[in-house]
Amino acid sequence: MVATMNISLPEPLKDHVRDQVATGNYANPSDYVRALIRADRQRVEEGRLERLLLEGLASGAPVDVTPERLAELRAKARAES
Repeated sequence: MVATMNISLPEPLKDHVRDQVATGNYANPSDYVRALIRADRQRVEEGRLERLLLEGLASGAPVDVTPERLAELRAKARAES
């Protein structure tokens, strides 16, 4: 399902969005905004993953980071959002 959301931007930001669309990398302003939101979600998830890893290291317990364990931590970081 796709929902509609209207946003207000000052003219310089609106011009920036138009410039980004004009590069051909984005089909329209909505495509550009979706890309920004996806990148932000990824950044937030990576921050949570880093926090979980640092907590594990700080615990002093032996840490065996396997691909499976890393996948579990990524899932946990996603679930926190």
